[in-house]
Amino acid sequence: MLLKEEMAVDEREKMGKKIRNIRKSKNLSLAQVAEKIGKTTSYLSQVERGLAEPSITALREISKGLEVPMFYFLMDSKKHRSIVRKNEREVLKFPGSHLTFELLSPDLNHEMEVIRVELEPGASTYDKPSSHKGEEFIYVIKGKVEVQIDGEFHELDAGDSIYFLGSIPHKTTNISDTNLVFISAVTPPNF
Repeated sequence: MLLKEEMAVDEREKMGKKIRNIRKSKNLSLAQVAEKIGKTTSYLSQVERGLAEPSITALREISKGLEVPMFYFLMDSKKHRSIVRKNEREVLKFPGSHLTFELLSPDLNHEMEVIRVELEPGASTYDKPSSHKGEEFIYVIKGKVEVQIDGEFHELDAGDSIYFLGSIPHKTTNISDTNLVFISAVTPPNF
């Protein structure tokens, strides 16, 4: 599935069904999940029925609340693959967002996810520092990034890398005047 500008109605419905199925499989009510993610029951119901398109931040919160990687809700295929061809990558570009994600690992059914992230100048991966389970590694391909980890700021140039525990609140920001490109490896899959 390629998500470039606006999510098509059928894609919203598929995503909503996946969210509902995961929620029900965990025996959680709409109210329980809505409370976990800080949204109303009505909003979550609209997302599950494909009537509302969640922002990238809202989808990230839903995935955290349901304890599944965010990419799970956006992927079409669950078949096993070992090779990911560049023209077959899962690409996510949310409307109004200044970042693009490409899944480089075959799927999220393994111990690690690898994504290629592209950020426009001045854009950040999160509005505020966020955390997740596991560990994360970032390798900068192009541009200059500021990685905020637990209140400390680290500047990285192309060719630099950083490794940290995902449970420590973190945020990455493009501090160059061109698009920033980096590879992120996360274990266990979190997206």
